[in-house]
Amino acid sequence: MPRTYVIGAGPNGLAAAITLARHGLPVEVLEAEPQAGGAARTLELTLPGFLHDFGSAVHPLAAASPFFASLPLQDRGLEWIHSPAALAHPFDDGTAVCLERSLADAQLVLGQDGRRWAMLVEPLVENWHAIAPLLLGPAIYWPRRPWLMSRFGLASLPPARLLAKTIFHSPRTQALFAGLAAHSFLSLDSCLSSGFGIVLGAVAHVAGWPIARGGSQSITNALCAHLSDLGAVVHTSHRINSLADLPERGLTMCNLTPQQLVTAAGELLSASYKRRLTSFRYGPAAFKVDYALSCPIPWRASECLRAATVHLGGSLDDIVASEADMSHGRHSSRPFVLLAQPSLFDVTRAPAGKHTAWAYCHVPNGSTVDMLEPLENQIERFAPGFRQAVIARRVLTPSALQQMDANLVGGDISGGAHDWRQLLFRPTWRNYSTSAPDIYICSSSTPPGAGVHGMCGHHAANAALRRMNLA
Repeated sequence: MPRTYVIGAGPNGLAAAITLARHGLPVEVLEAEPQAGGAARTLELTLPGFLHDFGSAVHPLAAASPFFASLPLQDRGLEWIHSPAALAHPFDDGTAVCLERSLADAQLVLGQDGRRWAMLVEPLVENWHAIAPLLLGPAIYWPRRPWLMSRFGLASLPPARLLAKTIFHSPRTQALFAGLAAHSFLSLDSCLSSGFGIVLGAVAHVAGWPIARGGSQSITNALCAHLSDLGAVVHTSHRINSLADLPERGLTMCNLTPQQLVTAAGELLSASYKRRLTSFRYGPAAFKVDYALSCPIPWRASECLRAATVHLGGSLDDIVASEADMSHGRHSSRPFVLLAQPSLFDVTRAPAGKHTAWAYCHVPNGSTVDMLEPLENQIERFAPGFRQAVIARRVLTPSALQQMDANLVGGDISGGAHDWRQLLFRPTWRNYSTSAPDIYICSSSTPPGAGVHGMCGHHAANAALRRMNLA
């Protein structure tokens, strides 16, 4: 049997490799960088002894992934750490609201909006094991739970700003929901932005928003260890510029975005298919900063010390304005900032007594604007004196992100725009298959999209196995 090649050792590439190896195919994974993981890598980005997650840092979808749940990752060293609260959202009055892990506790904390929050997320929480394969599945299918999916679909369609103001009474709950929805990289006046907020909110009560002990690299290492047990091999520092350069032609799974696939596959793909890939639209970018700190972040609201994730944006209107600027190609002077503080809960991340933090804001794709001051102003807004705690920082602009991971085109960490035009046909109507019968795409540019969950790679590999009559 010809050897199967997987290009790219990010979570989706590794998931594709595991799925194929489980069916007895000989698999080799070829990774361009010296370290496997793609956006799920942990590196000393600032100073020796300070471990920073290059990309993803907090992993609700990994903890809730049906594919990851099928693997013995805990036996391979993966340990989830849960902060007491899933996330915290501070306000200008020195208080904060937390999204509690327990749905019952969340209802108590949210007060008058508690029951409304439960009505919004409880269908997903109560039925997650049935609905997760649908939400994280291939885009085109007939759901086995059409009534449940239709309820979720109707709630997901409205823009997040409209849904927040319609359902919730308290400005605090409205802001909390806006922060969840802003993970979509969509304007909060865009349809479907609510869906991201609902899913992430529900997952907080299903699997939490955990971090991996030792960093996101622990997820990658566990996947690689399991893959090795299956007899597959991962080669790092092995960049493939052209698929024609592979030692032999066999099944090839590409954990690449459309731009990289067009370049690598060249004449192996049809002209019409390449035109479709070329028309694929990348989404907004991240401007990211990693921090080595002398002490924990000095939050005015002590509740922020209960959560590994903190959303910094203030009110609903503040977050809406920030994301509107991004979606219109502007740079917000008060950007919505997503911040992770893993060393509060994982002592392996920094030298004794020291800490790490990770923060990013949304900017237009390919932005060259220095957003360090606006980003840090937002942190200072809720944690006065933060800059005095900074020992060292590492700024990763959109171009720097792409240099460290070629899939992050223009700084897009989502594998492409998430609007409705690219929801069903991602990256084309073929989804995972291409115009070449032995080449598949398995990156986050395919359904279900971004997130460390492995589902894109798993589904792509299953599509290949079905064509080969092996599944």
